[in-house]
Amino acid sequence: MKQIKDAEGRIIPLRAQPGFPKDRFILREAPDEEAVPMDVLFVGGGPAGLAGAIELARLVRRDAESGGDLGDLEIGVLEKAPSLGEHCLSGAVINPSPFRELFPDLAPDAYPFRGEVAGERVLMLTRNGQRRLPAPPPMRNHGNHVASLCEVVAWLGERAEELGVNVFTGFPADALLMDGEAVTGVRTTPAGLNRDGNPGSGFMPATDLTSRVTVLTEGCRGPLTTAWLQESGIKSENPQIYALGVKELWQVPKPPGEVIHTLGWPLPSDAFGGTWIYPMGEDLVSIGIVVGLDYRQTGLDVHDLLQTVKGHPLFRGLLEGGEMVEWGAKTIPEGGWWSIPERLSGAGLLVAGDAAGLVDVPSLKGVHYAMWSGIHAARSAFEALKTGEPTAEALAGYEERIRTGEMARELYRRRNMRLSFKGGFWSGAVKSALAVASGGRVPGGRIEVEEDAAEPRTVTESDPPSTDGRYTFSKVDAVFRSGNATRDDIPSHLIAPDEVSRDLADLYEHMCPAGVYEWGEEGLVINAPNCIDCRATDVLGPRWTPREGGSGPSYKRM
Repeated sequence: MKQIKDAEGRIIPLRAQPGFPKDRFILREAPDEEAVPMDVLFVGGGPAGLAGAIELARLVRRDAESGGDLGDLEIGVLEKAPSLGEHCLSGAVINPSPFRELFPDLAPDAYPFRGEVAGERVLMLTRNGQRRLPAPPPMRNHGNHVASLCEVVAWLGERAEELGVNVFTGFPADALLMDGEAVTGVRTTPAGLNRDGNPGSGFMPATDLTSRVTVLTEGCRGPLTTAWLQESGIKSENPQIYALGVKELWQVPKPPGEVIHTLGWPLPSDAFGGTWIYPMGEDLVSIGIVVGLDYRQTGLDVHDLLQTVKGHPLFRGLLEGGEMVEWGAKTIPEGGWWSIPERLSGAGLLVAGDAAGLVDVPSLKGVHYAMWSGIHAARSAFEALKTGEPTAEALAGYEERIRTGEMARELYRRRNMRLSFKGGFWSGAVKSALAVASGGRVPGGRIEVEEDAAEPRTVTESDPPSTDGRYTFSKVDAVFRSGNATRDDIPSHLIAPDEVSRDLADLYEHMCPAGVYEWGEEGLVINAPNCIDCRATDVLGPRWTPREGGSGPSYKRM
């Protein structure tokens, strides 16, 4: 068995983690004869992919109306969920700027939001108390809107189809098709394989989709993005780091009239994160917790922390008499400016949204960045196809669009704020305050970090909260509320280490919010059908790979 502990007995997950299977996601072969041809294909039907498809369709229509010679383009969006939005999850408080750009003729009340932010509080929690803090400038939400990302994405999908975009749901992308350095399309996953990976009843083979431009909008820890970056030798100044968010949607008698963010309890002082409470209309409230995956204790469990915080008077008073109606989890890129890959374009390919790491952690925003990057990708693809072939040089204008403008300026100003907390909460609070006051000039240059899996973890016992099935929930109960309908005999899509010690298994068990991992008589047990594709496991442990379309959660209002 590999030596996975350091001299102090701490676990280093990276030492046990299987290598990323790059060659599994790169196919250097001709597409199938029955491949579906597209001109531009957005791989991932989230806010980035749909915003890009809408903008591209608008540009093509405008070109035709002005007598341009580009002609019609076949624009496709490939999405692994059975319906658009069902795999999307966010807080979410949304900056509406990309909606104004895409839909200038619509009144703001026509956007698919739940309501404008009416006020906000930032609180420091103790076990039974709270203290109000001034809201840092990045967290002020005047003019922003509370929304269900599921509803936003479904609405964007309808707008895309009205413009003639081809939306293919239930088709996860399994690999990139490449010819030399150029990306020429993707291959989807097969469906109907049995537990042994052999064709069973209802088997459907993989499908190839060719494209002149492929835009990877596959979300956080996208495997095709990771494979292409490795294949192309593209790095970033810092490795990407991540957080895990766990969310519950509650029907309650009276939601608060403002958005609330909290720091402090129940997180340990060496973990970065906090909770939120967002009103979602007359009787709905979104609550959740986000914790950086660089936490230092093997027994830390993000799902359990959310159950614990619901015992605080702030949450208990809000949820009394209510009912939890949906649950879910998602991994979020947190590295910011220094973790953005040095190049996001190549021959026939662009990378946008969470796949590119475009999230501003200090402001708790990523949806509008995803949409803006999709819009920029569409404009770059249009220009390349308008003037000739989508070579690396022709698509390089995307880099300038991403690295200039307000999005880049915000990310650069806040480049070290999340990284400041690597040394602990209190020192991080001081450093990040100085970073805000100085426009990012303090604490100086780049703060270097290691990838999350390289952080040593102290082996600790956990004290999970009791669950009553009414206000607090086990992981099994929570997964049921995610709408997960993955069939029991699906092949495992998780690549685990060959040997797993009990201590390492405990880390995996606590890390996963969906109860995928447990320790059995014969060692690590992987309950793959439980997986909700949050991809936290891919950061610290077993590798996540795509599985057949329609599997995973079925979020409706998350």
